[in-house]
Amino acid sequence: MKPTARYSVKKILLIRTDRIGDVVLSLPMLPLLKKEFPNASISVMVRSYTKELVEHHSDISEVMLWDEKKSVFDYVKTLKEKHFDLAILPYPRFNLAVITFLSNIAIRVGTGYRWYSFLFNKKIYEHRKDAKRHEVEYNLNLLKAVGIEFNGTPQFQFSIHSDAKIKVEEILSTDGITSSTKFVVLHAGSGGSARDWKIERFAELGDILQTREGIRVVLTGGKNEVHLVASLESKMKTKPLNYTGMFSLQELGALFLKASVFVANSTGPLHIASIVGTPVVAFYPPIVQCSAMRWGPYTSKKKVFTASNEQCKLCKGGSCQSNICMDQISVEQVVSGIKELMNEKK
Repeated sequence: MKPTARYSVKKILLIRTDRIGDVVLSLPMLPLLKKEFPNASISVMVRSYTKELVEHHSDISEVMLWDEKKSVFDYVKTLKEKHFDLAILPYPRFNLAVITFLSNIAIRVGTGYRWYSFLFNKKIYEHRKDAKRHEVEYNLNLLKAVGIEFNGTPQFQFSIHSDAKIKVEEILSTDGITSSTKFVVLHAGSGGSARDWKIERFAELGDILQTREGIRVVLTGGKNEVHLVASLESKMKTKPLNYTGMFSLQELGALFLKASVFVANSTGPLHIASIVGTPVVAFYPPIVQCSAMRWGPYTSKKKVFTASNEQCKLCKGGSCQSNICMDQISVEQVVSGIKELMNEKK
């Protein structure tokens, strides 16, 4: 008998209130839940800035927004009114666990390794910090708690609205980029989620691509990364197209879809580029919790460069905040990786 057999699951809540990449890597949970519970409605709770990643998903009936300014009791009241039968928390936090418990949700799925795990009544015992598998696989393993086993290829659905595609096409056309133009997106920021390849390296890479390789360069970043990308642009000898802060997540997806290759540190937009099918180049530090094993782009069209702590006297894979270890990744290595991906795409 499946663990959910004694319950009638009619309303499901998936809670993912963290960042862009985390939400993207949870998307494969949705079609599996819909297949297991075809008559159930699925709601997803996310932050407002990640809403665009899920609002057009065919398996989602409702998108709820998480607001930290609201009290636990505000959310308990809301969830009680909605009568959810099943809540799944890939991103466990005490306040979220309390909310689902007090809302009388019959099935509450979460990790078994937190001090507040007693608030969940369906638990999976895995330490994600060990990074023994990918975040996508950790998320899918949570579904075992409700009897869902998965052995195939995870399915990502990110529907880009036609308005987003039209806006991006118009801007690219104005800047001289047509359907036949080769261009590479460089995304230098990471929001502090990992150690970064230096902007000086990104600048050198951009110049080589535009002068030696004849490939246009587009710079992207969030609104909070305007100064970072402006610094990168100022270090370039050639002129890139700088679209930092200009696009929504839907529009970024439309932009990445048209790019020849996307190059970035470990960051949310990297995962957006991956799931729309764009070849990606990614940089990772020698830290287990931040490794490509767990947080790498979930695609076969990739070149991943990981620094080695064995080659850096300062870096032991722990608390050191120096980016010196990332200097092991040379610009020429990256150029070769980009060219290889572009040849495969042909």
